[in-house]
Amino acid sequence: MQTVVILGAAGRIGDAAAKAFLAAGWRVRGVARNAKAATLRTGVEVIEADAYDRQSLIGAVDGADVILNALNPKYTEWETTVMPLAENVMAAAEASGALHLFPGNVYNFGYGIGLNTGENAPQIASTAKARIRMEAEELFRRRSEERGVRTAILRGGDFYGGVKPESWLDLFILKDLKKHVFTWPGPSDVPHAFAYLPDFAEAFVALAEKRGSLAPFERFHFLGHTMTGLEMHKAAEAATGRELRFKTMGWTMIRLAGLVVPIAREVAVMSYLWRTPHSLDGSKLERFAGKLRATSPAEALRQSISDLGLDAPLKLAA
Repeated sequence: MQTVVILGAAGRIGDAAAKAFLAAGWRVRGVARNAKAATLRTGVEVIEADAYDRQSLIGAVDGADVILNALNPKYTEWETTVMPLAENVMAAAEASGALHLFPGNVYNFGYGIGLNTGENAPQIASTAKARIRMEAEELFRRRSEERGVRTAILRGGDFYGGVKPESWLDLFILKDLKKHVFTWPGPSDVPHAFAYLPDFAEAFVALAEKRGSLAPFERFHFLGHTMTGLEMHKAAEAATGRELRFKTMGWTMIRLAGLVVPIAREVAVMSYLWRTPHSLDGSKLERFAGKLRATSPAEALRQSISDLGLDAPLKLAA
């Protein structure tokens, strides 16, 4: 049986990945600490380890064929945590000989991101978050060249879906769904890239199962859903079976809150993504892995609403 070790298995990406790998017949081992270990999905073998402790992490991934790096440091602590964690994961991947899978995001392309962005598009450190992600991915590339540590990055738009909360969907867009309100964080006609996590996780399984054909360092883009506010509003109405009032989110209050609340400040810095039309070109992934499942936006939203309890059950569309 093939074995995947998921780092950050209690998080949104880690949980969705665990579900997908279990369904595909893999042995799934999940790394989590303290109370989070008790929240791992049924069927996942729990490994209590500290990703900040290099030797602890090396021991946790022993015997793995694949390591899925879903570690998710606090948004306000990236400056001091992302690179130390990346160095530890590289050491663990090297010791085990496993393929390292990494969920990338669109930050790397900075203010210059556009529609149909491909894997070789220029990366621009327009923000601190972009610079940090670029540094991490550059570390992965160097380790592949210098030490033979294999990495495949799967980059997606804004993640949503699954049973774990704290995405844009539940924190902002559909937070007032029970009041029949849909809230969009930008101009209603600007296309925005999303990745539905159950589909995204299945793409990781496809890469893992074809790992023998991967180059030492690979980047893939996940097409996902590209929707304007108007299009996502329509999909949300189809998912709920009723009309929803369209509301625009007020960034002024978030920026003011950012003067005293660090997380609000960090969120406001990335607000350009809601004003900048962008999408990802998934053609390379499809050529490599074949046709993957692509849940429709309405069905993805319906399932997400149900999984997170964002609406009263009787109001969900049949």
